[in-house]
Amino acid sequence: MGPPWPVVDLFSGAGGMSCGFQRHPDFAVVGAADAQIGKPSARPGTLGCNASYAANFGVQPVTADLSMSDPASVCQAMDLGGSRPAVLTACPPCTGFSRTMASNHLRDDRRNGLVGRIGDYAAELRPEIVLVENARELVTGRFAWHLHSLCEKLSRLGYVSVAATHFLHSFGLPQRRERAIMVAARCALSVRELPALWAGWRVDAKATHVRRAIWDLPPVEAGQANHSDPLHAAPAFRSTANRRRLVAIPHDGGSWADLLASADTRVLLTPAMARRAAAGHFGSHPDIYGRLHWDRPAVTIKRECGHVGNGRYAHPEQDRLCTVREMSILQGFPRDYRFAGSLVNMYRHIGDAVPPLISYQLAGLCRWILAGERPEPEELILPGCHLSPDDLQRAS
Repeated sequence: MGPPWPVVDLFSGAGGMSCGFQRHPDFAVVGAADAQIGKPSARPGTLGCNASYAANFGVQPVTADLSMSDPASVCQAMDLGGSRPAVLTACPPCTGFSRTMASNHLRDDRRNGLVGRIGDYAAELRPEIVLVENARELVTGRFAWHLHSLCEKLSRLGYVSVAATHFLHSFGLPQRRERAIMVAARCALSVRELPALWAGWRVDAKATHVRRAIWDLPPVEAGQANHSDPLHAAPAFRSTANRRRLVAIPHDGGSWADLLASADTRVLLTPAMARRAAAGHFGSHPDIYGRLHWDRPAVTIKRECGHVGNGRYAHPEQDRLCTVREMSILQGFPRDYRFAGSLVNMYRHIGDAVPPLISYQLAGLCRWILAGERPEPEELILPGCHLSPDDLQRAS
């Protein structure tokens, strides 16, 4: 088996993992599957991510609940033509592992069991490499036994697995995002990890700043779209109070805590803000209605990034939420990537995604494992993203 190596993507979402592989010259995505479920309480299909996926690839994802579906039936529906993928990627929902959900410290979310299902698909498809991305707690959390169980299952199938957590801005993402990555390769191959690609090299820290990523996009008003890019659009404010609140927050990193500085702005506090201020207990709460800093990486972009009240997702200067295009660039998508569906779902598609800037590097890592040739640093830059070869520096 040689390039282009076929890839199958499980829990494919809007295509963040697939994008990095499809745009790599040595890989071709041949199958994908996703249930399109946003929340456990939501109806199947309401997330609509398969429409975003189909808008960018020549592959229509199979709509299937991978927690219950028979792997053989799902793979048959992918119509792989009897071919065996070289790489199986799988990025199950991370909500059940994430430390940001208080309940995850106490109980094992049923969605975490999807990690074990990956082994069933590996047994069915027999790829050379299995690649998993998830929240850091997949490796470090209380319920990391799901990962250990998967690695044991893969070992019985003839794979060697390695797993670790990584801060992705170290690899050029303009966002402070910590994620777990597991790589499993057949015993005949040499399994490797993402940092090995960058041995002797680093990305200029300035290239990971919000300024570098989105400074050149034209200004737009809330509720409007740029005429040349309909995805350079942000939602309108649902209330006058929200707009007044954001207008009063200082540019370049300000947050609602700055409203406490004067009597004129204190009146804009929500009841929850006022209670926290009175108790002197801010925690991570100041990030809500917060503006991004120009000269820092963005905060972690989550699936709830579609409202200024959900985190530090407001533009550094303009009085609005970051647009779909700005948010996607900060999440490592190339500028020509398309998203489909409602504006609300587009933001969810972005927040749920594996950053393509990183999945392109993972494709380079898989090529190294399969062909035994380490990529050159400039070969790790996803075309169409904000990075350039000039951002690469030799490590001192």
